[in-house]
Amino acid sequence: MNNCNTKTANQSKRPDGMTLIPWRLGRSLLWDATCVDTLAASHIQATLSMVGAAATSAEQAKRSKYENQDSSFIFVPFGVETLGPWGPEAKALFKELSKRVIESSGDPRAGSYLGQRISLTIQRGNAASILGTVPRCGGFEDVLDFI
Repeated sequence: MNNCNTKTANQSKRPDGMTLIPWRLGRSLLWDATCVDTLAASHIQATLSMVGAAATSAEQAKRSKYENQDSSFIFVPFGVETLGPWGPEAKALFKELSKRVIESSGDPRAGSYLGQRISLTIQRGNAASILGTVPRCGGFEDVLDFI
Protein backbone atom coordinates (compact mmCIF):
# COMPACT_ATOMS: atom_id res chain seq x y z
CA MET A 1 0.00 0.00 0.00
CA ASN A 2 1.40 3.40 -0.98
CA ASN A 3 0.69 6.13 1.55
CA CYS A 4 1.49 9.58 0.16
CA ASN A 5 1.19 11.14 3.63
CA THR A 6 4.01 9.12 5.17
CA LYS A 7 6.99 11.32 6.02
CA THR A 8 10.49 10.43 7.03
CA ALA A 9 11.93 12.11 10.10
CA ASN A 10 13.94 14.51 7.93
CA GLN A 11 10.93 15.58 5.83
CA SER A 12 8.94 16.59 8.91
CA LYS A 13 11.57 19.16 9.91
CA ARG A 14 10.46 22.46 8.49
CA PRO A 15 11.78 25.39 10.48
CA ASP A 16 9.80 28.61 10.33
CA GLY A 17 12.69 30.71 9.18
CA MET A 18 16.34 31.05 8.33
CA THR A 19 18.62 34.05 8.11
CA LEU A 20 20.19 34.65 4.71
CA ILE A 21 23.08 36.53 6.28
CA PRO A 22 25.20 34.51 8.73
CA TRP A 23 24.00 35.04 12.29
CA ARG A 24 27.09 34.07 14.25
CA LEU A 25 30.38 32.29 13.55
CA GLY A 26 29.59 32.21 9.82
CA ARG A 27 26.47 30.10 10.40
CA SER A 28 22.87 30.95 9.52
CA LEU A 29 20.18 30.99 12.17
CA LEU A 30 17.23 28.59 11.91
CA TRP A 31 14.21 29.04 14.16
CA ASP A 32 11.01 27.15 14.72
CA ALA A 33 8.24 28.91 16.64
CA THR A 34 5.37 27.41 18.54
CA CYS A 35 2.55 28.88 20.59
CA VAL A 36 1.16 26.42 23.12
CA ASP A 37 -2.11 26.68 25.02
CA THR A 38 -1.31 27.61 28.62
CA LEU A 39 -4.60 26.08 29.79
CA ALA A 40 -4.49 22.82 27.82
CA ALA A 41 -5.08 19.74 29.95
CA SER A 42 -1.61 18.48 29.03
CA HIS A 43 0.03 21.66 30.40
CA ILE A 44 -2.21 22.82 33.24
CA GLN A 45 -0.38 21.05 36.11
CA ALA A 46 3.00 22.44 35.04
CA THR A 47 1.72 25.95 34.32
CA LEU A 48 0.01 26.09 37.72
CA SER A 49 3.39 25.41 39.34
CA MET A 50 5.65 27.54 37.15
CA VAL A 51 5.00 30.48 34.84
CA GLY A 52 6.17 29.63 31.34
CA ALA A 53 6.39 25.87 31.93
CA ALA A 54 4.46 25.04 28.75
CA ALA A 55 6.64 27.31 26.61
CA THR A 56 9.81 25.85 28.13
CA SER A 57 8.55 22.33 27.49
CA ALA A 58 7.66 23.21 23.89
CA GLU A 59 11.14 24.63 23.34
CA GLN A 60 12.70 21.43 24.71
CA ALA A 61 10.57 19.36 22.33
CA LYS A 62 11.64 21.52 19.36
CA ARG A 63 15.29 21.26 20.46
CA SER A 64 14.98 17.46 20.52
CA LYS A 65 13.34 17.43 17.10
CA TYR A 66 16.27 19.32 15.58
CA GLU A 67 19.10 17.76 17.62
CA ASN A 68 20.66 16.12 14.56
CA GLN A 69 20.50 19.30 12.47
CA ASP A 70 23.43 20.13 10.20
CA SER A 71 26.12 21.88 12.27
CA SER A 72 26.40 24.65 9.68
CA PHE A 73 23.25 26.16 11.23
CA ILE A 74 22.43 27.60 14.63
CA PHE A 75 18.99 26.38 15.71
CA VAL A 76 16.80 28.25 18.20
CA PRO A 77 13.33 27.09 19.28
CA PHE A 78 10.93 29.97 19.95
CA GLY A 79 8.24 28.92 22.41
CA VAL A 80 5.47 31.16 23.69
CA GLU A 81 2.19 30.52 25.47
CA THR A 82 -1.30 31.74 24.64
CA LEU A 83 -1.56 33.67 27.92
CA GLY A 84 1.72 35.50 27.44
CA PRO A 85 4.76 33.72 28.93
CA TRP A 86 7.78 33.15 26.69
CA GLY A 87 10.27 30.32 26.92
CA PRO A 88 13.87 31.07 27.88
CA GLU A 89 15.25 30.59 24.35
CA ALA A 90 12.52 32.82 22.88
CA LYS A 91 13.45 35.52 25.41
CA ALA A 92 17.15 35.24 24.61
CA LEU A 93 16.57 35.37 20.84
CA PHE A 94 14.22 38.32 21.21
CA LYS A 95 16.79 40.18 23.32
CA GLU A 96 19.47 39.61 20.66
CA LEU A 97 17.11 40.56 17.81
CA SER A 98 16.05 43.72 19.65
CA LYS A 99 19.66 44.71 20.18
CA ARG A 100 20.48 44.20 16.50
CA VAL A 101 17.37 46.07 15.29
CA ILE A 102 18.17 49.01 17.57
CA GLU A 103 21.80 49.09 16.38
CA SER A 104 20.87 48.94 12.70
CA SER A 105 17.99 51.41 12.86
CA GLY A 106 19.37 53.82 15.42
CA ASP A 107 15.90 53.92 17.03
CA PRO A 108 15.99 52.97 20.73
CA ARG A 109 12.27 52.06 20.51
CA ALA A 110 12.76 49.52 17.71
CA GLY A 111 13.05 46.59 20.13
CA SER A 112 9.75 47.54 21.77
CA TYR A 113 8.07 47.71 18.38
CA LEU A 114 9.29 44.20 17.57
CA GLY A 115 7.93 42.90 20.89
CA GLN A 116 4.59 44.57 20.26
CA ARG A 117 4.32 42.93 16.83
CA ILE A 118 5.00 39.50 18.29
CA SER A 119 2.48 40.06 21.10
CA LEU A 120 -0.18 41.21 18.63
CA THR A 121 0.40 38.13 16.51
CA ILE A 122 -0.20 35.93 19.55
CA GLN A 123 -3.36 37.89 20.41
CA ARG A 124 -4.64 37.53 16.84
CA GLY A 125 -4.06 33.79 17.04
CA ASN A 126 -5.97 33.64 20.33
CA ALA A 127 -8.85 35.62 18.80
CA ALA A 128 -8.96 33.30 15.78
CA SER A 129 -9.08 30.28 18.10
CA ILE A 130 -11.92 31.74 20.14
CA LEU A 131 -13.88 32.84 17.09
CA GLY A 132 -13.45 29.37 15.63
CA THR A 133 -15.51 27.98 18.51
CA VAL A 134 -18.40 30.44 18.15
CA PRO A 135 -21.26 29.13 15.99
CA ARG A 136 -21.88 31.15 12.87
CA CYS A 137 -25.18 32.97 12.70
CA GLY A 138 -27.07 34.62 9.88
CA GLY A 139 -25.89 38.08 10.84
CA PHE A 140 -25.71 40.58 13.63
CA GLU A 141 -29.49 40.89 13.58
CA ASP A 142 -29.80 37.28 14.80
CA VAL A 143 -27.76 38.14 17.88
CA LEU A 144 -29.93 41.20 18.60
CA ASP A 145 -33.13 39.10 18.43
CA PHE A 146 -32.05 37.30 21.62
CA ILE A 147 -31.72 40.55 23.60
